Amino acid sequence: MSERMSERMSERLGASAGLSVPTVALAPGYDIPRLIKGGWQLAGGHGAINQARAVADMTAFAEAGITAFDCADIYTGVEALIGEFLRAWRAAHGENAPPIRVHTKCVPDLDALATLRFVDIERLIDRSLQRLGVDTLDLVQFHWWDYDIPGVAQAALHLATLQRAGKIRHIGVTNMDTPHLQAILDAGVPVAAHQVQCSLLDRRALGAMAALCAARGVSLLAYGSLAGGFFHERWLGAAEPVAPFENRSLVKYKLIIDDFGGWGAFQSLLRALHGIAELHGVTIGTVALRCVLDEPAVAAAIVGARHAAHLPQTLAALSLVLTDEERAVLRTAVAHATGPSGDVYTLEREKGGRHASIMRYNLNTT
Repeated sequence: MSERMSERMSERLGASAGLSVPTVALAPGYDIPRLIKGGWQLAGGHGAINQARAVADMTAFAEAGITAFDCADIYTGVEALIGEFLRAWRAAHGENAPPIRVHTKCVPDLDALATLRFVDIERLIDRSLQRLGVDTLDLVQFHWWDYDIPGVAQAALHLATLQRAGKIRHIGVTNMDTPHLQAILDAGVPVAAHQVQCSLLDRRALGAMAALCAARGVSLLAYGSLAGGFFHERWLGAAEPVAPFENRSLVKYKLIIDDFGGWGAFQSLLRALHGIAELHGVTIGTVALRCVLDEPAVAAAIVGARHAAHLPQTLAALSLVLTDEERAVLRTAVAHATGPSGDVYTLEREKGGRHASIMRYNLNTT
């Protein structure tokens, strides 16, 4: 980053720190910030986690206005870690503690799908309640590994039963394709949100899925907007990385870059982002995040920053306004992408495929 850019970035970040984070309604009476702190990078496979540091970082995000956190029952240790943060937050703020939204997931093991019963779903939900130390889960996002195994809509209906029992406030899904989300909605499950991968590299959710969600009142929550850290100055002009990678995020998103058109196409996109970032005095990641927030179908973006050191660049996306000319530059940069193609998560579901090879399907057994 140039000295001039560093100065302009500091000025912008100072201004951003004084901004309130805008909110959006996922359901009547349930508002969330347009930025959500992700939890996957606090799970196994991303290096050692210092619990005290992680809780302090969550506190910094919450105090900055990012008061929603995303996790999952299969993110090893993350629900319990957020539970520690919630206890510390309540202890510090007492009865006047600003509300914290926690969005978790219900991901039954692949090996359990064929015989899945209501009691199995309830056991997963009860475990999340216990780990988080709450009476009701704010949002439970449901995932189904294999559509060749029937029962996805029935399992979602089990969540609706638990919602009526007061254990779940709102129901969401994650990584569903369009036909199966429609089937769940047609079964009468009140789906409030769908968490999908969405970035300048991956626009699969912005076609038929976005149209269905708009028609049925389902909000998209975008993850992967920063491509696991690939949208960063350190990768601009860098040689193409090869395995082994530092963490699972890089493994996952390098596959997406390959689908997008390869390292050369990605470098062209990085150069376009860098040119725009320099003009605004922000970072490549800030511009990439703003692009996702500007998508009409996207209610909020999930940012997977492990540490609060990344918070200023994240907040800067809220005040960034791209010009029509800059948007045109980015459209040109992605116009010739070769992929990823198909419906949401279709590539990841291909048995024996490149993406499926990195999946871990039975994490609830541990």
